[in-house]
Amino acid sequence: MGPAMRFIGLGWYVAACIVIGILGGLGLDHVVGTRPLFTLLGILFGIVAAFYGMYKLVLPLLNEPENDEEGNGRG
Repeated sequence: MGPAMRFIGLGWYVAACIVIGILGGLGLDHVVGTRPLFTLLGILFGIVAAFYGMYKLVLPLLNEPENDEEGNGRG
């Protein structure tokens, strides 16, 4: 998978984590009857999950050796 596709996937992953955290928090607030508590916790959880996933997705790109034109094993 090319780096551009990985970064596109990264954007969707970050957005999905935050939206799922918000929706989950809103749902729990509705069930329990508290208004901002679980929504804020859901946002926090979504942001933490997004940054952790972003770290895991970008780390292989940073550790990848640069391909030079000579000796990269491809003809």
